[in-house]
Amino acid sequence: MDLKRVAKDTAKVLSNYMTYQALRIVLDQLGETDPPQALWLHSFSANQGVQDGDAYLQALLVEKQELAFRIMTVRQHLAAEVADFLPEMVRTNIQQSNMEYRRQYLERMTQLSLSEHPASPEQQTDSDT
Repeated sequence: MDLKRVAKDTAKVLSNYMTYQALRIVLDQLGETDPPQALWLHSFSANQGVQDGDAYLQALLVEKQELAFRIMTVRQHLAAEVADFLPEMVRTNIQQSNMEYRRQYLERMTQLSLSEHPASPEQQTDSDT
């Protein structure tokens, strides 16, 4: 298992997601202050795609440098704000979801075991009284 590679890939995914979130924030701001600019950015983003945040920002730099810088600034601010508590949140979420999946699995297995071994007629009469 290459943990450095996993960490690098995870960091890339988080960076791309921060770019997407920054774009959403800037679109919301522009929607209130400059609707035509918001419309342009929305259209550009739909055509360009935001899955690869770096490629998206490079393309936006060519088209509208001021918007690219604005998104980069918001992205950097978001990263600074969430970086401290993000690792603990990720660990907690994974632990909780794993525990829930295990619980559901055990419940299904228990139900299957009970249905495979139906109660004998004597046990059913005892429980009915």
